[in-house]
Amino acid sequence: MNAPAPALDLPSSALYSYARRAGQVIYTAGIVAINAEGQTVGVGDAGAQTRHILQSIQSILAAHGVTLADVVSNWIFVKNFDDYAAVNAVYAEFFKAPMPVRYCIRADLVRNDWLVEIASVAHSA
Repeated sequence: MNAPAPALDLPSSALYSYARRAGQVIYTAGIVAINAEGQTVGVGDAGAQTRHILQSIQSILAAHGVTLADVVSNWIFVKNFDDYAAVNAVYAEFFKAPMPVRYCIRADLVRNDWLVEIASVAHSA
């Protein structure tokens, strides 16, 4: 499965897939705010990074025939809990009731300029 281009191109050295289907369940990798050139989108702005990430997840899920309404679980990793409100504000634009279950974990992310990473699980009917 190839993720939609250009914003989601993986380098040939990537050791993971953006998403995998297991029956009716689609699992996404942890998605971060990077563009096709590997540059961070929204440096210093957790809200902008969250928006880019959720748009990317939306595209990945669409390639598997599902939407954000089919998401049953989200794992949100934030570098700093001071960004929690900004993440939530954008998150509320993308998800409506019934809300997915979610986890929010403070984490050291791979790059210093990444403030947010989100992994989703969706169920197709």
